[in-house]
Amino acid sequence: MSMALTAPPGRKRFLIVACLFIGIFIAYLDRVNVSVLAANEPFLAYMGIEGMPLQIGMMMTVFLAAYGIANVVLSPLGDYLGPRKAMMLCILIWTIALIIGGVATSFALIIICRILLGIGEGFYYPLQSVFIKNWFPKQERGRANAAWIVGQSVAPAIAMPFFTWWIGTHGWRSNFFLCAALGLIPLWLLWRYVADKPEQLKGISEQELAYIKAGQETESASSSESFMLRVKPVITNYCYWLLVLWYLCLQCLYWGMITWLPTYLKSARGFSWAEMGWLASLPFVLSIFSKAAAGVFVDKIGRSAPILMVLMFFRRYQYLFRHNNRTQIYVSGTTLLRRRFLHDGYACCVDIITRDGVREIYFRRQRRNERRRERPVIIITSIYRFIYLYYRNLYRRLIMSGFHQRYRRGICIRFND
Repeated sequence: MSMALTAPPGRKRFLIVACLFIGIFIAYLDRVNVSVLAANEPFLAYMGIEGMPLQIGMMMTVFLAAYGIANVVLSPLGDYLGPRKAMMLCILIWTIALIIGGVATSFALIIICRILLGIGEGFYYPLQSVFIKNWFPKQERGRANAAWIVGQSVAPAIAMPFFTWWIGTHGWRSNFFLCAALGLIPLWLLWRYVADKPEQLKGISEQELAYIKAGQETESASSSESFMLRVKPVITNYCYWLLVLWYLCLQCLYWGMITWLPTYLKSARGFSWAEMGWLASLPFVLSIFSKAAAGVFVDKIGRSAPILMVLMFFRRYQYLFRHNNRTQIYVSGTTLLRRRFLHDGYACCVDIITRDGVREIYFRRQRRNERRRERPVIIITSIYRFIYLYYRNLYRRLIMSGFHQRYRRGICIRFND
């Protein structure tokens, strides 16, 4: 066993991470699609929802509702099919949804498209963590999670300016068809290169298989205990619920930003269509590097809360620095960059969740908790839009000042990782 641990293992497990990265990258392209369209006047006029914020917000609301429900209702199907086949089914569902969006002639069809997309992506997302658990020893999971999570930032960073150009050049319908075609890439990768578990993949070396299993031995040692006995220390620990609250606040920020940021820049700030595209990508460009760094630091120092604290205090510094700017584009640029720093603690958050004890309740009840987290998100995104429409000054203070950061800073001070 010592030889297996000291000799350099193979790299098949990193191919799995690459496939997961591409999959989540394509999935988030599909989400950003409608965020850009919400600021596109030809699309809004064709659908008859121009100047109707309730209908515009409904496009994201029905997606989130379907997303949360699919996490719970379809979980038995994922256990039955296995993560690989289940993810392939998810991609087929969202590909069909995007084709419907491309041929839509009414707002009702767009809503159907968004519901199907939410079902496919809501079923898809939790399965990624199952692959990390099966394929990586504990000491590598921080970097492995950070590697595929970066795809959540790379996709919006590229999609915001690219979709802005594409829609302006080829029209909004072609954007749906482009996203549908791109979905075939992760579908082929899953079919060709991915297996549910290391021992099921052809070509994996005995050396790498032994290395993976050795890093998971301590987990299997406690498998004889009952499920309730293992999760009781977690659900009775206030730190776990603080982490849930932290993540809930994080999602309110994230979905509020990804849904309304293009519209905010174009309508409230008055930027042109082209300027809106690259400005909206700035938060995600910065988070590509900070998310990757967060995963490395977690593995190096073995703690996550200090990193979260640094990220939040840096965001507060950015907020104060923003008020000393001189031009409108400088105001927006520094503000948008600031919005990414706390969200980059997500890699740290995932690392905490997938540790011993927390891991048991996470993988068995992740889909149920996902639905609970999405409920306030559905309400929050609608509230943000209402505030923006009727109380623009208050909207700018809420969405751009990070009012919820005070609560999350207190959570991290209390959290003992």
